[in-house]
Amino acid sequence: MAAKPAILAVDDDAPVLRAIERDLRARYADDYRVLAAGSGADALEVSRELTRRGDPIALFVVDQRMPVMSGIEFLREALALQPEAKRVLLTAYADTEAAIAAINEIGVDQYLLKPWDPPEERLYPALDDVLADWMAAFRPAFSGLRLLSGRWTPDGHAIRDFLTRNQVPYAWIDPGTDTEGRRLADALDDPPGPADAVVLLPDGRALRNPATRELAEAIGLSTRPSLPFYDLVIVGAGPAGMAAAVYGASEGLKTLLVEREAPGGQAGTTSRIENYLGFPSGLSGSDLARRALIQARRLGAEILSSQEAATIRRSDPYRTIVLADGSELSCQAVVVSTGVAYRQLEVAGATELAGRGVYYGAATTEALLYRDAVVGVIGGGNSAGQATVHLARYAARVHLMVRNEGLGATMSAYLVDQIAALDNVDVHPLCETLEFAGDDHLERATFMTPNGQLELEIAAVFVFIGQQPRTAWLEGAVARDDRGFILTGADVAADHGWNLDRDPYLLESSMPGVFAAGDVRHRSIKRIASAVGEGSMAVQFVHQHLADL
Repeated sequence: MAAKPAILAVDDDAPVLRAIERDLRARYADDYRVLAAGSGADALEVSRELTRRGDPIALFVVDQRMPVMSGIEFLREALALQPEAKRVLLTAYADTEAAIAAINEIGVDQYLLKPWDPPEERLYPALDDVLADWMAAFRPAFSGLRLLSGRWTPDGHAIRDFLTRNQVPYAWIDPGTDTEGRRLADALDDPPGPADAVVLLPDGRALRNPATRELAEAIGLSTRPSLPFYDLVIVGAGPAGMAAAVYGASEGLKTLLVEREAPGGQAGTTSRIENYLGFPSGLSGSDLARRALIQARRLGAEILSSQEAATIRRSDPYRTIVLADGSELSCQAVVVSTGVAYRQLEVAGATELAGRGVYYGAATTEALLYRDAVVGVIGGGNSAGQATVHLARYAARVHLMVRNEGLGATMSAYLVDQIAALDNVDVHPLCETLEFAGDDHLERATFMTPNGQLELEIAAVFVFIGQQPRTAWLEGAVARDDRGFILTGADVAADHGWNLDRDPYLLESSMPGVFAAGDVRHRSIKRIASAVGEGSMAVQFVHQHLADL
């Protein structure tokens, strides 16, 4: 729940401070938090802490004649942090000069004399009026997680993508362009620089450029296993991995699902899936991931977030997965469903502008930022097609760059038809990317087309090319083809190290008890429905493997 608005009393005279705090609590404690500080410096620190937390201060009640820092001097600094707060000055005697300065310099709302006995006559009526005015104009701020980051900060983009894909609500504030952002940045002990991304947590903590693991732990995602041993460990929470988790948990296996980024894999970044069975109106990839994750958890699967597998070790009859942080998971069987990654473009400017207008995937995360802008999509598969349709809802124009002669050979017909019907989409066949350029963000891109070089003034490019399987961690442990996809079933020959009397099961790798499902598998069908099918099938082969044991 959001904290109550605060009333902050400030006075260097301890008995007077106790008296004002007592009287404020007696009247306002039900609706406000009453806080007290014995100096301007202490009060500023309290104000900074409340600002970092996103908690409003409704009223400052401040002694004017304090040493080191007067009431006016304190309020001048404090109002930069809490500009909407009401201001009441206290003094022990009439001071016309101070009153005039307070009105002119800081817009003081009331100027009261000490002592204020009885408070019912000499304190509360004045404070009731200013608090009523404050409450009438008060609009509660977002009380959850906030991200302070410039638009072109790569770490900021990575954090936004992580939070969005993990379906964590947050408010993004740019301190370079937003008054609220500058105020929050100034409230930090060490204000962020242009290249910094700072996550402000509801408890007041500030994380500067946090790694994914640090951020996951801070927002309450589970990053450590709860058991020393599992029946089944699934590596990768794409559609195949989540299906395996649902079926494994529902059939009584102690199941752990390990994911390095966010549930859903590449499918989770898809804006609209229209050919998935049972959803005639389609659904988003994030919605599919959310439903599957809830289902897996309800059935008893444990989810480990922001953890990456580093290697796998055979210790018959068990399998041990070593995580990137050095911890180990022991289990009886493993399903590898780590999927594929988009290939990084190796052209001039691509590395320097990554996260600054050049994005790999991320169309759902960034699309709103490019309303009425010109953007590009590079790729010819379904992911590129879905991104194009989604971006066309916001961008003034979308350029779709395709290496092939057309879209039909690599993209589903329904997407080809949708793109053809969009007036603000231009398809460029037989197109190769040559260069990206810009100062601190993407401004221009150059392509080679059959008609020669094409240079576009462009705000963003979303890349959906190539399929690089996430299998480097299996080097030397599991047989893979020359592109890195995992060999399974009949493709696992004797020279790949298979040493059991039985043949490998259909989805089993060269290491018995380790199965592959989804896009990571050699010769798999790169569709969400087939990945889900393979994930559920893999669990049946896990049962057969366990029966053999």
